[in-house]
Amino acid sequence: MMENYRRVAVKVGSNVLTRSDGTLDVTRMSSLVDQMVALRRAGVEVILISSGAVASGRSELGTGLKLDDVSSRQLYSAVGQAKLINRYYDLFRGYGIACGQVLTTKDNFGSRNLYLNQKNCIATMLAAGVVPIINENDAVSITELMFTDNDELSGLIATMMDADALVILSNIDGIYDGNPSTPGAAVIRRVEPQTSLEQYIQSGKSQFGRGGMLTKSNIARKVASEGVEVVIANGKRDDILESLLLGSEAEREAVVCTRFVPSAKSPSSVKRWIAHSESFAKGVLHLNEGAVRALLGPAATSLLPVGVVSVEGVFDEGDIVRLVAPDGRQIGVGLVTGDNEAVAALAGTHGGRPVVHYDYMYLDL
Repeated sequence: MMENYRRVAVKVGSNVLTRSDGTLDVTRMSSLVDQMVALRRAGVEVILISSGAVASGRSELGTGLKLDDVSSRQLYSAVGQAKLINRYYDLFRGYGIACGQVLTTKDNFGSRNLYLNQKNCIATMLAAGVVPIINENDAVSITELMFTDNDELSGLIATMMDADALVILSNIDGIYDGNPSTPGAAVIRRVEPQTSLEQYIQSGKSQFGRGGMLTKSNIARKVASEGVEVVIANGKRDDILESLLLGSEAEREAVVCTRFVPSAKSPSSVKRWIAHSESFAKGVLHLNEGAVRALLGPAATSLLPVGVVSVEGVFDEGDIVRLVAPDGRQIGVGLVTGDNEAVAALAGTHGGRPVVHYDYMYLDL
């Protein structure tokens, strides 16, 4: 755990911001804004990733409209996003603090130029003392290219902006070692790197959100592997953000939550981007056992042509490709140095430049 946090990303889930009937819980929103203001006054920069637009729009328009899933999400999010950001605007303005809206799509993370453009926008907002409030642009997102939910988006934002910590606020205290409703089930308080929690987690989704605790766990482990502390906690508990992020280490440790310990080694900003680019992969490189052993070994190693068995897909130089072991297991992703025809022609040969250079490769260790 860090002694002092410099910059944190806070993701607030739909079940935290809405009442059981789907309407916005303005009292809870106000409390969270109070806490984020307290963090700022303590010298902590705050980036807010907020769900709640679709639920907010649904409560505004009702459920009587006969629309398909895509159309209803587009409509509710368009109406609800305006309602949500206006509420945040009024709450922050009460403290003399400006907030700004950033709506994004998954496509914006697939291009390095768009990725850096987003990063620069948010960095500029922070430098100007503006609180960035980020959400997926559901009104224009294509279903196949949507984020799993805002947990995935928050992980991308936290690593992109070099946050010290990502706090994911849900409506339960953290990840339990059994069904939370079962007597005796306890919150797993600390998760070390390389620890798998799938045996404990149910795959069920929340009432208003798209994701579940399994998604949160997978995102948390990945983000923590990139050097960012991740905390899953109950956003409905009073003063939860201040309890988690301010005060002494003993006071912070006393809060019931699940903390993912960050890896001691933080990858470069390029590797962080590549780590989250798997869904944008244009092709697959099938590797032999020798290449897999070399890449996963202790030494920094680039992928050479001799390690490639076959090529799948159509891609150009600079595209993202997946790296797959002989047993079909993905071991990483990276930027390829040639198109599919050039790489296929060199597959299995000695010499030549790397097919994927180590500096532009992220391995699933």
